[in-house]
Amino acid sequence: MTGHRVTLLGTGLIGLFYTQTLHGQRSRDRVELVYSRSRERAEAFAAELGVPRWSTDLEETIADDETDAVVVGLPNHLHEEAIELCARHGKPVLCTKPLARNAVEAKRILGAVEGAGIFAGYLEDLVYTPKTLKALKAVRAGQIGDVTWARSRETHPGPHSAWFWDAEQAGGGAIVDLGCHCVEIIRNYVGKENRPLEVMCWHDTLVHPIEAEDNAIALIKFESGAIGQFEVSWTFRGGMDLRDEVAGTEGTIWTNHFLRTGFEMYSSGEGGEYVAEKAESASGWIFPVGDEVAELGYVDMFADMFDAMDGGREPMETFYDGYVVNAVMDACYRSAESRRWEPVELADWRGRGVERIARERRQWDGKTLIKQEKMPDGRLKLILKDETSGEFTDVVTEGEPVSAR
Repeated sequence: MTGHRVTLLGTGLIGLFYTQTLHGQRSRDRVELVYSRSRERAEAFAAELGVPRWSTDLEETIADDETDAVVVGLPNHLHEEAIELCARHGKPVLCTKPLARNAVEAKRILGAVEGAGIFAGYLEDLVYTPKTLKALKAVRAGQIGDVTWARSRETHPGPHSAWFWDAEQAGGGAIVDLGCHCVEIIRNYVGKENRPLEVMCWHDTLVHPIEAEDNAIALIKFESGAIGQFEVSWTFRGGMDLRDEVAGTEGTIWTNHFLRTGFEMYSSGEGGEYVAEKAESASGWIFPVGDEVAELGYVDMFADMFDAMDGGREPMETFYDGYVVNAVMDACYRSAESRRWEPVELADWRGRGVERIARERRQWDGKTLIKQEKMPDGRLKLILKDETSGEFTDVVTEGEPVSAR
């Protein structure tokens, strides 16, 4: 099977990860042309990563006849211009997260690609991590029941490029940079048909002399009654902390993707080299990552994107998903200012909707069973409610557990 000839826009860290993934993993897809606003960066990137051609002309690069897909790895404020050019020239496009700086901008981008009828994929790598994909499979199979709560945390010492720190170029601070990952992870766990209704958010600038927020926490209410929670920070010391937790009516999932994954090493620093993204030290106890592009989801992400493109189907992550994420983040910013729950304003909601979480009542001796647990002596303790009197009681019995169905 022949591969794709890719145009890459951007020569920053994300462009490096994307190129390493395409050249080193799926391998049949190759970056053939790279664009940068800097001639020196474009030339150096192409030479280092074996990219045959480079350019500093954005439209010329996108319109190139010898490539068949464009990957956008540019700063946030340049996404709309680049994607509109892809739409104008009929080029399939994959865009890094976040899709845009805000939902209005994201909606225009979505309209451009849908109006042109081109393939468009949202490069939200952290929903493609090996652990997340396996956890999502378990959730969708019903192994943990109805998801009631999903928490996603991403914290590190701060971004690697200057533009991230400029709220005008980026569209915000830690929420836009990291919260976009968390929101989409949460949406995957609670279900994408599950409409996000409203948000309560706190953010502040605690450490850095910037206008954008460097810390934030948010709660997201969903139509089913499920709650999403994210924690993001640009001031966490010691590396990059990526963790997710999911609670369901029949089970629980914990995942740790990066900082503490079972690979720990002590070093005096002798011969110290690159350890992992956002690692702050190469000495003492360090936490290397075995295959970084795989652990961060890039391998499965690009496999899904190009397989979807080849198969004429939608990828797991679309530009519509990116638009919803931007709408949730907009509500976060409004809530942080108003200090109230703020609605998620979606001008275009495409989900079918879901029922509110509700469990069938279980009965024991004519009373409603609230909870049951095994005692140390093997007997069963039941917490009961008499619906007539409203009285709560507990009973210890030799009987068998009451089935959930």
